[in-house]
Amino acid sequence: MKRFRGFVIKEFYHIFRDYRTLLILFGMPAVQLLLFGYVLTNEIKDAKIAIYDPSKDVVTRKISEKILSSGYFILEKNLAHVSEIGPVFRQGNVKLVLLFEPDFAGKLEKYGTAHVQIIGDASDPNTANMLVNYASGIISNYLVSMNSGQVPMQIIPEVRMMYNGELKGVYMFVPGLMAMLLMLISALMTSLSITREKELGTMELLLVSPLRPTQIIIGKVFPYVFLSFMDACIILGLGNAVFGVPIQGSILLLLMESFLYITMALSLGILISSITSSQQVAMLISLVVLMLPTIILSGFIFPVENMPWILQVFCHIMPPKYYITIIKSIMLQGNGIRYVWRETLILIGFTSLFLTLSVKKFNVRLT
Repeated sequence: MKRFRGFVIKEFYHIFRDYRTLLILFGMPAVQLLLFGYVLTNEIKDAKIAIYDPSKDVVTRKISEKILSSGYFILEKNLAHVSEIGPVFRQGNVKLVLLFEPDFAGKLEKYGTAHVQIIGDASDPNTANMLVNYASGIISNYLVSMNSGQVPMQIIPEVRMMYNGELKGVYMFVPGLMAMLLMLISALMTSLSITREKELGTMELLLVSPLRPTQIIIGKVFPYVFLSFMDACIILGLGNAVFGVPIQGSILLLLMESFLYITMALSLGILISSITSSQQVAMLISLVVLMLPTIILSGFIFPVENMPWILQVFCHIMPPKYYITIIKSIMLQGNGIRYVWRETLILIGFTSLFLTLSVKKFNVRLT
Protein backbone atom coordinates (compact mmCIF):
# COMPACT_ATOMS: atom_id res chain seq x y z
CA MET A 1 0.00 0.00 0.00
CA LYS A 2 2.87 2.35 0.78
CA ARG A 3 4.40 1.66 -2.63
CA PHE A 4 1.07 2.29 -4.30
CA ARG A 5 0.66 5.58 -2.44
CA GLY A 6 4.14 6.61 -3.50
CA PHE A 7 3.35 5.71 -7.11
CA VAL A 8 0.14 7.78 -7.06
CA ILE A 9 1.97 10.76 -5.54
CA LYS A 10 4.64 10.45 -8.21
CA GLU A 11 1.96 10.54 -10.91
CA PHE A 12 0.47 13.71 -9.40
CA TYR A 13 3.92 15.32 -9.38
CA HIS A 14 4.40 14.27 -12.99
CA ILE A 15 1.07 15.82 -14.02
CA PHE A 16 1.63 19.06 -12.09
CA ARG A 17 5.09 19.48 -13.64
CA ASP A 18 3.70 19.13 -17.17
CA TYR A 19 2.10 22.48 -18.01
CA ARG A 20 0.60 21.09 -21.22
CA THR A 21 -1.34 18.45 -19.30
CA LEU A 22 -2.55 21.07 -16.81
CA LEU A 23 -3.60 23.30 -19.70
CA ILE A 24 -5.71 20.49 -21.17
CA LEU A 25 -7.16 19.47 -17.79
CA PHE A 26 -8.09 22.92 -16.51
CA GLY A 27 -7.64 25.45 -19.28
CA MET A 28 -9.65 23.76 -22.02
CA PRO A 29 -12.82 23.16 -19.93
CA ALA A 30 -12.75 26.77 -18.71
CA VAL A 31 -12.29 28.18 -22.21
CA GLN A 32 -15.00 25.97 -23.70
CA LEU A 33 -17.41 26.83 -20.88
CA LEU A 34 -16.90 30.55 -21.50
CA LEU A 35 -17.21 30.15 -25.26
CA PHE A 36 -20.36 28.05 -25.14
CA GLY A 37 -21.83 30.19 -22.37
CA TYR A 38 -21.50 33.37 -24.38
CA VAL A 39 -22.06 31.99 -27.88
CA LEU A 40 -24.83 29.44 -27.38
CA THR A 41 -27.71 31.86 -26.97
CA ASN A 42 -31.04 32.44 -28.67
CA GLU A 43 -31.01 36.14 -27.84
CA ILE A 44 -30.85 38.70 -30.60
CA LYS A 45 -29.12 42.04 -30.20
CA ASP A 46 -27.72 44.74 -32.45
CA ALA A 47 -29.14 43.23 -35.64
CA LYS A 48 -28.87 45.75 -38.45
CA ILE A 49 -32.11 46.66 -40.22
CA ALA A 50 -33.30 49.04 -42.94
CA ILE A 51 -36.61 50.91 -42.99
CA TYR A 52 -38.68 52.13 -45.94
CA ASP A 53 -41.20 54.69 -44.68
CA PRO A 54 -42.93 56.64 -47.47
CA SER A 55 -45.56 58.16 -45.16
CA LYS A 56 -43.25 59.41 -42.38
CA ASP A 57 -46.17 60.08 -40.07
CA VAL A 58 -46.39 60.00 -36.28
CA VAL A 59 -47.41 56.34 -36.06
CA THR A 60 -44.63 54.99 -38.31
CA ARG A 61 -42.04 57.09 -36.48
CA LYS A 62 -43.22 55.79 -33.11
CA ILE A 63 -43.15 52.18 -34.33
CA SER A 64 -39.65 52.68 -35.75
CA GLU A 65 -38.46 54.29 -32.51
CA LYS A 66 -39.94 51.48 -30.43
CA ILE A 67 -38.21 48.85 -32.58
CA LEU A 68 -34.86 50.64 -32.50
CA SER A 69 -35.04 51.36 -28.75
CA SER A 70 -35.70 47.69 -27.92
CA GLY A 71 -31.98 46.89 -27.93
CA TYR A 72 -32.45 44.17 -30.54
CA PHE A 73 -32.06 46.27 -33.67
CA ILE A 74 -29.78 48.97 -35.07
CA LEU A 75 -30.81 51.17 -37.99
CA GLU A 76 -28.38 50.67 -40.85
CA LYS A 77 -30.17 52.66 -43.52
CA ASN A 78 -33.36 54.52 -44.36
CA LEU A 79 -34.42 53.40 -47.83
CA ALA A 80 -35.59 55.96 -50.37
CA HIS A 81 -37.21 53.41 -52.71
CA VAL A 82 -38.26 49.76 -52.66
CA SER A 83 -35.73 49.03 -55.40
CA GLU A 84 -32.98 49.42 -52.77
CA ILE A 85 -34.13 46.32 -50.86
CA GLY A 86 -32.23 43.82 -53.02
CA PRO A 87 -28.91 45.72 -53.03
CA VAL A 88 -29.03 46.42 -49.28
CA PHE A 89 -29.49 42.70 -48.58
CA ARG A 90 -26.71 41.73 -50.99
CA GLN A 91 -24.22 43.89 -49.11
CA GLY A 92 -24.60 41.42 -46.26
CA ASN A 93 -25.01 43.79 -43.31
CA VAL A 94 -28.78 44.22 -43.15
CA LYS A 95 -30.74 41.26 -41.80
CA LEU A 96 -34.26 42.72 -41.82
CA VAL A 97 -36.19 45.36 -43.76
CA LEU A 98 -39.43 47.06 -42.62
CA LEU A 99 -41.75 48.48 -45.30
CA PHE A 100 -44.61 50.71 -44.22
CA GLU A 101 -47.41 51.31 -46.71
CA PRO A 102 -48.11 54.90 -47.86
CA ASP A 103 -50.44 57.00 -45.66
CA PHE A 104 -50.00 54.48 -42.84
CA ALA A 105 -51.52 56.56 -40.03
CA GLY A 106 -54.38 57.80 -42.24
CA LYS A 107 -55.43 54.28 -43.23
CA LEU A 108 -55.12 53.11 -39.62
CA GLU A 109 -57.40 55.88 -38.44
CA LYS A 110 -59.86 55.71 -41.34
CA TYR A 111 -60.14 51.94 -41.93
CA GLY A 112 -58.83 50.60 -38.63
CA THR A 113 -56.12 48.55 -40.39
CA ALA A 114 -52.70 49.26 -41.86
CA HIS A 115 -50.03 47.03 -43.33
CA VAL A 116 -46.32 46.76 -42.67
CA GLN A 117 -44.16 44.25 -44.53
CA ILE A 118 -41.29 42.54 -42.73
CA ILE A 119 -38.65 41.10 -45.04
CA GLY A 120 -35.94 38.86 -43.58
CA ASP A 121 -32.70 37.52 -45.01
CA ALA A 122 -33.39 33.79 -44.71
CA SER A 123 -29.96 32.67 -45.88
CA ASP A 124 -29.63 32.15 -42.12
CA PRO A 125 -33.16 30.84 -41.43
CA ASN A 126 -32.93 30.60 -37.63
CA THR A 127 -31.77 34.18 -37.23
CA ALA A 128 -34.29 35.46 -39.78
CA ASN A 129 -37.15 33.71 -38.01
CA MET A 130 -36.16 35.14 -34.63
CA LEU A 131 -35.76 38.66 -36.02
CA VAL A 132 -39.18 38.52 -37.67
CA ASN A 133 -40.78 37.29 -34.46
CA TYR A 134 -39.07 40.00 -32.41
CA ALA A 135 -40.17 42.75 -34.80
CA SER A 136 -43.74 41.40 -34.98
CA GLY A 137 -43.91 41.20 -31.18
CA ILE A 138 -42.76 44.82 -30.77
CA ILE A 139 -45.37 46.00 -33.29
CA SER A 140 -48.07 44.00 -31.48
CA ASN A 141 -47.07 45.54 -28.14
CA TYR A 142 -47.27 49.00 -29.64
CA LEU A 143 -50.72 48.23 -31.04
CA VAL A 144 -51.94 47.11 -27.60
CA SER A 145 -50.82 50.42 -26.09
CA MET A 146 -52.58 52.32 -28.90
CA ASN A 147 -55.87 50.47 -28.45
CA SER A 148 -56.23 51.18 -24.73
CA GLY A 149 -59.43 53.17 -24.35
CA GLN A 150 -59.85 53.64 -28.10
CA VAL A 151 -61.57 51.98 -31.00
CA PRO A 152 -59.64 48.76 -31.72
CA MET A 153 -57.14 49.11 -34.55
CA GLN A 154 -55.12 46.48 -36.36
CA ILE A 155 -51.64 46.58 -37.85
CA ILE A 156 -51.15 43.60 -40.13
CA PRO A 157 -47.53 42.46 -40.54
CA GLU A 158 -46.85 40.69 -43.85
CA VAL A 159 -43.78 38.48 -43.55
CA ARG A 160 -41.55 37.62 -46.48
CA MET A 161 -38.30 35.65 -46.43
CA MET A 162 -35.71 36.32 -49.11
CA TYR A 163 -33.27 33.72 -50.51
CA ASN A 164 -34.83 30.87 -48.50
CA GLY A 165 -38.59 31.16 -48.51
CA GLU A 166 -39.14 27.72 -46.96
CA LEU A 167 -36.64 28.41 -44.14
CA LYS A 168 -34.69 25.22 -44.83
CA GLY A 169 -31.87 24.72 -42.34
CA VAL A 170 -29.75 22.99 -44.97
CA TYR A 171 -29.27 26.35 -46.72
CA MET A 172 -27.26 27.41 -43.66
CA PHE A 173 -25.49 24.11 -42.99
CA VAL A 174 -24.07 23.41 -46.45
CA PRO A 175 -21.86 26.56 -46.53
CA GLY A 176 -20.85 26.03 -42.91
CA LEU A 177 -20.01 22.36 -43.42
CA MET A 178 -17.96 23.24 -46.50
CA ALA A 179 -15.90 25.69 -44.47
CA MET A 180 -15.42 23.23 -41.60
CA LEU A 181 -14.67 20.11 -43.67
CA LEU A 182 -12.31 21.82 -46.08
CA MET A 183 -10.45 23.42 -43.20
CA LEU A 184 -10.10 20.14 -41.31
CA ILE A 185 -9.28 17.98 -44.32
CA SER A 186 -6.77 20.39 -45.81
CA ALA A 187 -5.01 21.54 -42.64
CA LEU A 188 -5.14 18.20 -40.81
CA MET A 189 -3.96 15.99 -43.68
CA THR A 190 -1.17 18.39 -44.66
CA SER A 191 0.15 18.73 -41.11
CA LEU A 192 0.04 14.96 -40.59
CA SER A 193 1.79 14.30 -43.90
CA ILE A 194 4.82 16.42 -43.03
CA THR A 195 5.05 15.43 -39.36
CA ARG A 196 4.91 11.77 -40.43
CA GLU A 197 8.13 12.32 -42.37
CA LYS A 198 9.74 13.77 -39.24
CA GLU A 199 8.63 10.87 -37.03
CA LEU A 200 9.79 8.21 -39.48
CA GLY A 201 13.13 9.94 -39.98
CA THR A 202 12.67 10.21 -43.75
CA MET A 203 12.74 14.01 -43.70
CA GLU A 204 16.55 13.88 -43.59
CA LEU A 205 16.52 11.92 -46.85
CA LEU A 206 14.46 14.66 -48.45
CA LEU A 207 16.79 17.33 -47.10
CA VAL A 208 19.92 15.77 -48.62
CA SER A 209 18.17 15.49 -51.99
CA PRO A 210 18.59 18.24 -54.61
CA LEU A 211 15.11 19.55 -53.73
CA ARG A 212 14.82 22.90 -51.99
CA PRO A 213 12.52 23.26 -48.92
CA THR A 214 9.98 25.19 -50.99
CA GLN A 215 9.86 22.36 -53.54
CA ILE A 216 9.44 19.81 -50.75
CA ILE A 217 6.49 21.73 -49.36
CA ILE A 218 4.83 22.10 -52.75
CA GLY A 219 5.35 18.42 -53.52
CA LYS A 220 3.80 17.35 -50.22
CA VAL A 221 0.88 19.73 -50.54
CA PHE A 222 -0.08 19.41 -54.21
CA PRO A 223 -1.99 16.08 -53.90
CA TYR A 224 -4.09 17.50 -51.08
CA VAL A 225 -4.94 20.59 -53.13
CA PHE A 226 -6.42 18.34 -55.81
CA LEU A 227 -8.22 16.03 -53.36
CA SER A 228 -9.63 18.89 -51.28
CA PHE A 229 -10.88 20.63 -54.42
CA MET A 230 -12.64 17.41 -55.41
CA ASP A 231 -14.22 17.32 -51.93
CA ALA A 232 -15.51 20.87 -52.45
CA CYS A 233 -17.07 19.88 -55.78
CA ILE A 234 -18.68 16.80 -54.19
CA ILE A 235 -20.16 18.84 -51.32
CA LEU A 236 -21.55 21.43 -53.74
CA GLY A 237 -22.95 18.74 -56.01
CA LEU A 238 -24.62 16.82 -53.20
CA GLY A 239 -25.98 19.98 -51.63
CA ASN A 240 -27.57 21.00 -54.91
CA ALA A 241 -28.76 17.59 -56.14
CA VAL A 242 -29.86 15.98 -52.88
CA PHE A 243 -30.90 18.91 -50.68
CA GLY A 244 -31.84 21.41 -53.37
CA VAL A 245 -29.49 24.15 -52.19
CA PRO A 246 -29.37 26.55 -55.15
CA ILE A 247 -26.30 28.03 -56.79
CA GLN A 248 -27.65 31.39 -57.88
CA GLY A 249 -24.30 32.97 -58.73
CA SER A 250 -21.33 32.05 -60.89
CA ILE A 251 -20.12 28.48 -60.42
CA LEU A 252 -16.68 29.49 -61.71
CA LEU A 253 -16.37 32.22 -59.08
CA LEU A 254 -17.60 29.81 -56.41
CA LEU A 255 -14.94 27.24 -57.36
CA MET A 256 -12.21 29.87 -57.50
CA GLU A 257 -13.12 31.10 -54.02
CA SER A 258 -13.13 27.51 -52.77
CA PHE A 259 -9.69 26.94 -54.30
CA LEU A 260 -8.41 30.05 -52.52
CA TYR A 261 -9.84 28.85 -49.21
CA ILE A 262 -8.31 25.39 -49.67
CA THR A 263 -4.92 26.97 -50.39
CA MET A 264 -5.25 29.04 -47.22
CA ALA A 265 -6.13 25.95 -45.16
CA LEU A 266 -3.23 23.98 -46.64
CA SER A 267 -0.80 26.78 -45.84
CA LEU A 268 -2.11 26.74 -42.26
CA GLY A 269 -1.51 22.97 -42.15
CA ILE A 270 2.08 23.54 -43.29
CA LEU A 271 2.54 26.10 -40.53
CA ILE A 272 1.20 23.63 -37.94
CA SER A 273 3.55 20.91 -39.16
CA SER A 274 6.53 23.26 -39.03
CA ILE A 275 6.04 23.96 -35.32
CA THR A 276 5.27 20.38 -34.26
CA SER A 277 7.30 17.20 -34.37
CA SER A 278 4.67 14.47 -33.85
CA GLN A 279 1.46 13.46 -35.56
CA GLN A 280 -0.44 13.38 -32.26
CA VAL A 281 0.37 17.00 -31.46
CA ALA A 282 -0.42 18.08 -35.02
CA MET A 283 -3.77 16.26 -34.88
CA LEU A 284 -4.62 17.80 -31.49
CA ILE A 285 -3.85 21.31 -32.72
CA SER A 286 -5.79 20.78 -35.94
CA LEU A 287 -8.87 19.38 -34.22
CA VAL A 288 -9.03 21.60 -31.13
CA VAL A 289 -7.67 24.86 -32.52
CA LEU A 290 -9.38 24.64 -35.91
CA MET A 291 -12.60 22.63 -35.58
CA LEU A 292 -14.15 24.26 -32.49
CA PRO A 293 -13.47 27.87 -33.58
CA THR A 294 -14.77 27.08 -37.07
CA ILE A 295 -18.05 25.83 -35.61
CA ILE A 296 -18.46 28.39 -32.84
CA LEU A 297 -16.73 31.61 -33.92
CA SER A 298 -17.27 31.72 -37.67
CA GLY A 299 -20.96 32.62 -37.76
CA PHE A 300 -21.69 29.09 -39.02
CA ILE A 301 -24.44 28.45 -36.47
CA PHE A 302 -24.49 31.41 -34.09
CA PRO A 303 -24.69 35.05 -35.29
CA VAL A 304 -21.53 37.03 -34.62
CA GLU A 305 -23.60 40.07 -33.60
CA ASN A 306 -24.92 38.17 -30.55
CA MET A 307 -21.47 37.63 -29.07
CA PRO A 308 -19.55 39.88 -26.64
CA TRP A 309 -17.20 42.31 -28.36
CA ILE A 310 -14.07 40.40 -27.31
CA LEU A 311 -15.36 37.26 -29.03
CA GLN A 312 -16.35 39.31 -32.06
CA VAL A 313 -12.69 40.34 -32.32
CA PHE A 314 -11.68 36.68 -32.43
CA CYS A 315 -14.43 36.01 -34.99
CA HIS A 316 -12.92 38.58 -37.33
CA ILE A 317 -9.55 36.79 -37.33
CA MET A 318 -11.16 33.47 -38.26
CA PRO A 319 -10.73 32.73 -42.00
CA PRO A 320 -13.83 30.45 -42.15
CA LYS A 321 -16.03 33.44 -41.28
CA TYR A 322 -15.13 35.15 -44.54
CA TYR A 323 -15.43 31.98 -46.62
CA ILE A 324 -18.93 31.30 -45.24
CA THR A 325 -19.94 34.87 -46.11
CA ILE A 326 -18.60 34.39 -49.64
CA ILE A 327 -20.36 31.04 -50.14
CA LYS A 328 -23.73 32.33 -48.91
CA SER A 329 -23.41 35.47 -51.00
CA ILE A 330 -22.67 33.57 -54.21
CA MET A 331 -24.87 30.50 -53.71
CA LEU A 332 -27.97 32.00 -52.13
CA GLN A 333 -27.95 35.66 -53.15
CA GLY A 334 -26.43 35.28 -56.61
CA ASN A 335 -23.78 37.94 -55.99
CA GLY A 336 -20.60 38.44 -57.97
CA ILE A 337 -17.11 39.56 -57.03
CA ARG A 338 -18.44 43.11 -56.55
CA TYR A 339 -20.03 42.08 -53.26
CA VAL A 340 -17.33 39.66 -51.97
CA TRP A 341 -14.10 41.39 -53.00
CA ARG A 342 -13.35 42.49 -49.45
CA GLU A 343 -13.65 38.96 -48.03
CA THR A 344 -11.62 37.63 -50.96
CA LEU A 345 -8.77 40.03 -50.25
CA ILE A 346 -8.81 39.02 -46.57
CA LEU A 347 -8.48 35.33 -47.53
CA ILE A 348 -5.62 36.20 -49.87
CA GLY A 349 -3.96 38.05 -46.98
CA PHE A 350 -4.35 35.05 -44.65
CA THR A 351 -2.93 32.74 -47.32
CA SER A 352 0.10 34.95 -47.95
CA LEU A 353 0.77 35.29 -44.21
CA PHE A 354 0.55 31.56 -43.49
CA LEU A 355 2.69 30.62 -46.52
CA THR A 356 5.36 33.17 -45.62
CA LEU A 357 5.53 32.01 -42.00
CA SER A 358 5.49 28.34 -43.04
CA VAL A 359 8.36 28.61 -45.53
CA LYS A 360 10.40 30.72 -43.11
CA LYS A 361 9.80 28.34 -40.21
CA PHE A 362 10.44 25.31 -42.41
CA ASN A 363 13.80 26.71 -43.50
CA VAL A 364 14.82 27.57 -39.96
CA ARG A 365 13.97 24.16 -38.50
CA LEU A 366 15.24 21.99 -41.30
CA THR A 367 18.50 23.64 -42.33
